[in-house]
Amino acid sequence: QVQLVESGGGLAQRGGSLRLSCAASGRSVSDYAMSWFRQAPGKEREFVAGISWSGGLTYYADSDEARFTISRDNARNTVYLQMNNLKPEDTAVYYCATGPFLDSDYNQYPYWGQGTQVTVSS
Repeated sequence: QVQLVESGGGLAQRGGSLRLSCAASGRSVSDYAMSWFRQAPGKEREFVAGISWSGGLTYYADSDEARFTISRDNARNTVYLQMNNLKPEDTAVYYCATGPFLDSDYNQYPYWGQGTQVTVSS
């Protein structure tokens, strides 16, 4: 089993930055892909960014590629999401997920964190 705990969410202003972290425990996830998803009120959960087990491959939603950076530290069993130039439409609960395959489909991920709220004011 894998437990994931996100942190780093909060309130930011338009144009500001936040760095989310997701720490895994229970087993090493160094052989798993790790991704971030988000869900805004009344909307479906959507893929934000993902990273392969080695960190050598990253994958972003088209709308976020220029502003967000995903990275991981396998020694710390942690994945990060650096978010710059935040917009009000980035407001959502951000979830960390991990699984054997790097995929934008949330159904491919068996392990999820509880989420961290990101609110961007205008």
